[in-house]
This record gives sequence, structure tokens and C-alpha cells, in this order.
Amino acid sequence: MRGRKIMVGLVGLLTFGGLLWGLDRPITAQAQTTQAVTWYQQWRRAYLGGKTQKYVKTNDGQGATQVLSEGQGYGMLATVLAAKRGVKSQTTFNQLYRYYRAHRIAADNPLMSWRQTRRGGQLTSVGSERNSATDGDLDIAYALILADRQWGSRRVNYRQAAQRLLTAIARHELNPTTKLPLMGNWATTAYDRSKLRTSDLMTGYFKTFAKFTHQHVWTQAAQRSQRLVSRLSARHQTGLFPDFIRVSGTQLALTNVHPGEIESATDNQVGYNACRVPWRLAQTYRMTHDATTKRALTKQLTFFKHRARITSGYTLGGHAVNNYTNPAFNAPINAAARTLKMSGLRRKTARQLPAKITKHTYYSATLQVVTALS
Repeated sequence: MRGRKIMVGLVGLLTFGGLLWGLDRPITAQAQTTQAVTWYQQWRRAYLGGKTQKYVKTNDGQGATQVLSEGQGYGMLATVLAAKRGVKSQTTFNQLYRYYRAHRIAADNPLMSWRQTRRGGQLTSVGSERNSATDGDLDIAYALILADRQWGSRRVNYRQAAQRLLTAIARHELNPTTKLPLMGNWATTAYDRSKLRTSDLMTGYFKTFAKFTHQHVWTQAAQRSQRLVSRLSARHQTGLFPDFIRVSGTQLALTNVHPGEIESATDNQVGYNACRVPWRLAQTYRMTHDATTKRALTKQLTFFKHRARITSGYTLGGHAVNNYTNPAFNAPINAAARTLKMSGLRRKTARQLPAKITKHTYYSATLQVVTALS
């Protein structure tokens, strides 16, 4: 999501050491469920604003209220996942859905404007804020599919909304040559279309979308995404992915990016974008149980397993670039370790998570919640 680095810079300065669960006894499925639900309720109180239209506050309590499509996607996803854990959250989901609908790019274009800022008492998008961000739209679409499965589409037509959004994503947010996700609908030049956020390689989503829409383009997106996951995993002994890489042509030619080329100084490292990759791979593996995803995820988790503590940011060769911890890095690894049943890594990362959801740290707190519910 463009613009995130300003907001997470402060988050990255925090060090958390809260003990999550007992270390000497196994964490039961019931305990995991209870903890995840507790965190969700804490997060909902801290980060949801609005009444009939609810939104995720992403400005960390500073300055004018801001909302990102990324955060709205996380919020909708967390809320429907909480319902699967027994939380009565459909009303909240519908309120989040109404906000999304109110901030689509246009009535005939259901992509969400990537940012809204409070101006004159209203949350509005101006200028480039009216463009889209693909990662937010993908999570919103998947959350709508889950909502249809959870509650049906009689009172609110989640299914139709998902169909329309996925048609728009396929038209405006997939590279027409590589079939991989663009960064947003604004990526129209050859150079901008080559930019790829590696955490957008959501193969499990793409396979789900293919079955849901019967559109071949999503099968192509899944196949190309899986090819790229395999190639990125093989490039370094650590198996780590950078925040961004450039991809072009039907053969998916890779070009490294330079620090600051796209978003921040960590563009070519594991920063606040690629920190989500273990979770995204774990999502895919839970949906597909495919060998390619398992190999890539196992390779990354093996690297993290041998670290005494998980810190915030790494070079692709495995050098820690900071000495502080942050849930944005630990929570996705924890979720992945649970998926592959790597109990030692799960316990280590759990120890580094705060026992309660922290306020004014939107990105890390939200990732802690949505990965715990996944």
C-alpha cells in the first residue's frame, strides 16, 4: 500500500515482549480461539470508527483521521473470520461493507479508493487518493466470498458484490501480460506494470476466485503466482522475498529494485510489505495443500527458526537490519508456524507478541489480529 511507510515508521520503534501463553504446556485449539477472539474484540474497540458505516482508523491517533483500503480489507477479513470463531459480527461486517461501498472509485467501478482523509468533517478522497490499491481490493473480495459462505446473500448480496469487484480487479489490477497483480489501477505504463509487491502473490485467493467466477484469468494468475513463488524462494539460501521486485513478459523475467525505487529504503529487503509473506503463503497452503507453497514456506520458516529472536527487517541474505521487534513481523511468522505445526517457532514468536492489542499501532496490531484469526 503506497504511503504506509510514514505510518509504520513509529510502529517499528516499539519493542514488545509480552508473554502470550504458557511455554511449558501445549497451546490447545480452544486457547488459540479464545485468544484470537479476545484480541479481535480489543482491536475492534481501538481501531473501528463510524456508526452505520464503520472504517478502520489507520492514522495511529495522530492528525486527521485516515482510512486505507488495505485496512478496510483487513477489517472485513478479520470480522468474518471472527464470525467463524463464534463472534456475532455480521452487523459489524455490514457496516464495514457499507463504508467500502461508499468509497468505491465510482458507482460503475467497485475498486475502493486507496485512501480517505477527514476534511471538513467528512472522509473523502482527492487527487491520487481516488486510485486503487490492489492488496486492499483482494482482501475485500475474499472477505465478501467468506461472508457469502458464512451468512448467505439473501439480505445483503455479498456474492454479487464479490463478483463485480473481482471483474473490476481482473480488468484494472492484473498485468495483462504477466497476469500478476499490479500495485493498483494507476499502474498503466510498462515500468509501473512491472512493479510487484511480493506479498500480493496470494495463490490461494486466486484459485478461490477462479472457482467463484469461472474466469480463466484467475487460473492464469494462480499459475503465474505459483511459478514466481518457486523462483523467488530459490534465489536466496534464506528463501526470503523482498518487499518489491519487477516482473515482465510471459516468461516472468525478474529485475531487482533499488532502495527507495518504489516506496522506501527497504524496497529490496524484507520490510513492512514482505513481512506479510509467511502469512500469505500459509493462507495459500491451508487452502490448497500444494507442495510448491509448502516448500517455499518451510524454507522461510527454517531461516526464522534459527534466529534467537525475530527482529524488524532483514536483508535477503538474512542479516537483521534492526534490533527491535514488531508484531508486523512476528505475527505472520507465528501464523505460518501454526500452519506447518512448527511448535518451537510458534512459541518463540508468541513470546514476542504483546499480550493485549496495542493502541495507536494500526498496522502491527491489525496484522496481529487478522493472522491470529486466520
